[in-house]
Amino acid sequence: MKKHLLYFLLLLSIPTFAQVKGRIVSASGEPVPFASVLEGGTYNGTSSNEDGYYTLPLSAKGRHTLVFRSIGYTTREVTVDVVKFPHTLNFTLQVESYTLDELIITNKSDQARMIISEAIANREKNSERTATFEADFYSRGTFTLTDVPDKILGQEIGDIGGSIDTTGNGIIYLSETVSRVQSQKPDKIREVVVASKVSGEDNGFSYNSAETAEFDFYENFLPFEVRVVSPIADNAFNYYDYTLESSFYDSSHLISKIKVSPKKKNEAAVEGYIYIVDSTWELYATDFTLKGSQIEQPLLDSLTIRQNFGYNAREKLWTKNVQTIDFNAGLFGVGLTGRFSYVYSNFKFDPKFAKNTFGPEVQLVEADANKKPDSYWNTSRPIPLTPEERNDYIRKDRLQELRKSKAYLDSIDHERNRFKWLSPILGYTYHNSEDNWDIKYTGIATRLAFNTVQAYWLAPGFHFTKYHPDKNTYTTFGTDLNYGFAEQRFRATGTFSHKFNNFSKRIVTVTGGSSMEQFNPEKPINKIVNSVSTLFFRDNYAKFYDNAFIKVAYEEELLNGIFVNGSVEYARRHALYNNTNFSTLKDIYKPYTSNNPLLPFDYETPAFLKHNLMKASLQARFSFGQKYRTRPDGREIISNPDYPRLYLKYEKGFASSIEDYNFDHLSTRITYTMDAGNKGETGMAIRAGKFFNSENIAFVDYRHFNGNQTHIGKSERYLNVFNFLPYYTHSTNDQYLEGHLEHNFKGYITNKLPLISELNYHLVLGAHALSTPEHKPYMEFTAGFDNLGWGKFRFLRIDYIRSYESGFLSDGVIFGLTFLDILE
Repeated sequence: MKKHLLYFLLLLSIPTFAQVKGRIVSASGEPVPFASVLEGGTYNGTSSNEDGYYTLPLSAKGRHTLVFRSIGYTTREVTVDVVKFPHTLNFTLQVESYTLDELIITNKSDQARMIISEAIANREKNSERTATFEADFYSRGTFTLTDVPDKILGQEIGDIGGSIDTTGNGIIYLSETVSRVQSQKPDKIREVVVASKVSGEDNGFSYNSAETAEFDFYENFLPFEVRVVSPIADNAFNYYDYTLESSFYDSSHLISKIKVSPKKKNEAAVEGYIYIVDSTWELYATDFTLKGSQIEQPLLDSLTIRQNFGYNAREKLWTKNVQTIDFNAGLFGVGLTGRFSYVYSNFKFDPKFAKNTFGPEVQLVEADANKKPDSYWNTSRPIPLTPEERNDYIRKDRLQELRKSKAYLDSIDHERNRFKWLSPILGYTYHNSEDNWDIKYTGIATRLAFNTVQAYWLAPGFHFTKYHPDKNTYTTFGTDLNYGFAEQRFRATGTFSHKFNNFSKRIVTVTGGSSMEQFNPEKPINKIVNSVSTLFFRDNYAKFYDNAFIKVAYEEELLNGIFVNGSVEYARRHALYNNTNFSTLKDIYKPYTSNNPLLPFDYETPAFLKHNLMKASLQARFSFGQKYRTRPDGREIISNPDYPRLYLKYEKGFASSIEDYNFDHLSTRITYTMDAGNKGETGMAIRAGKFFNSENIAFVDYRHFNGNQTHIGKSERYLNVFNFLPYYTHSTNDQYLEGHLEHNFKGYITNKLPLISELNYHLVLGAHALSTPEHKPYMEFTAGFDNLGWGKFRFLRIDYIRSYESGFLSDGVIFGLTFLDILE
């Protein structure tokens, strides 16, 4: 009774504007969700919601023909005389009566292949008919959590901003947009968002966009992490089996319902149904499901894409007007379900776009988009809210007002600012929510490690940050402390940083103090890996020097795709020595190497002489083809995978207290990832550089290469590392050239192999080369498996590597632990 009352109130809440409204049900009285409703002879359309309710805006009273269409039901046309608004029209759809003439169709698979062959042959022609258009676009996204416990891994969950009820269920995200879209295949799009609404955030802007909603089965591939083959792609027969399940008529059009099944279990391919219009071979509807494991999303259980195409009798054209994307995910017993609903209407095909219509800006959110009143949404929202969604807006709007109050903010801060007995170890943050600032203490749990210079060391930190949420900027300052027990030396650095805006992302940072640094500024040796290798295997790979400095740094995106950063630094640097011989294996295994990377068994000679130096650097990054979305609170960058990224850097050391230590260093780097469709992707990185006036510079300023002697890999892709190269043997103060190439098949080969296909491992092949004047070219060749793990946890990788330098050098195995980067 209560649920029916909610439906009644929902229907009454739709305001009296120029609309036809009602509910679509089946003959048994069940709601028909996401049915397409079109005004005949136009592209004015809408969709029913999960409960079958719909609203269709009309421009005028009078006689109108409405077309009701849904997968599995007979399409119905009805003519209504609208004399006043709103006009209520409830409608019943009958289950489709499917037919197959067994006298004609003797083999359903052969008939299905014939129909699919025609769809493939006409794919480009049908795609071209809707390649250029303008349309109104509506989107809604909803995320719902289920079975949320009170604690996860010992941490209190709470009500997640008022989203979760006492049963552990609730909507955690709800947003809508209304926009006008201009599109031109293959890759041009511009969207102007005129209205944006986020539940519980009156200043929020939705991240929904027409670009991310575009799943075009007329293309060969669908744009996922692993490219998914379309059922009507040119090579679709290599990946799918087809069965004609039935056929039916929509008005005078014969529609074939074809079941689509992947040939291989973990292939990047969809499963479900495709509906094809006879004679024109256009798409009528799609209903497909993917598993997360197929698209390299292990946390995702399944994703379902449904599309309905409407027919315009005047232009004899089928166009996509309703699309829904549903997904299910879960972790630690918590379920997450989501739905994105999209409605395309008021198409205008082959418009005459102005010359500058399309550029790098693919979406513009108007400044007052989040200020639209409820009356606007009630007339512009094509899919009515469900009772749960309506209640979520009402409840979170009330909670938002409450949670803005000083009393509430103080109560929240009072609770989370409690100092606990583990806070000195795990860290502590003091919040002031009303004034948007916090003070953070970094606990020693993540700042405890071991090396041969300091033995055990601690590095707690204290930082104050003032946030400016309306502008997405901040100001922060603080200090990081460091104490080494064997060295008995205390160090401290201070930092001040200010982000000026969220459009060009201009940031100025000033740092200074005393620190201990690795010779290689890219820090290839993880502190955890170094601690374990030192304490348990007496392999002290990390080498350090002392750096007392003050540095001013600047970064900003000057123009779209051109990002610059620079710094000026004054440093006083001197060498350090081992101060401990301790390890868990004592001294029975082997001696530690010295802290001099050049002389591993010389414990007295420093790697360089103590000196002062000024250093300046300037780097520019060119992201070719870069696109972006503009929102009132900032700019969101969208990298373009079709183009490479280029880096140019100039570094100069000058005013050194030792004249020979002055230098000039010019370098360049280019990175590129080439999409190979469903065959994976190829990543490449090339770096080259040249030193000038640098014959006798300090070893710390050499170009050091990212080697690895630990048999532990810590990056997702090995495009900036040589996994068998010693850390400092090939460092140079002359010219150099390094290249990395890696292809991840993302299941293209392994999914075709018996037994191995069940594991869903991904074959990875790679090659790496380094050339410097002092050494023969060094090369590595790798073969391994990525996406290793168990169930939803797939963060492991294993590679076999062979290295060469004037012949075979060595071989072995690298175990990749990609989560180590997070712990650095």
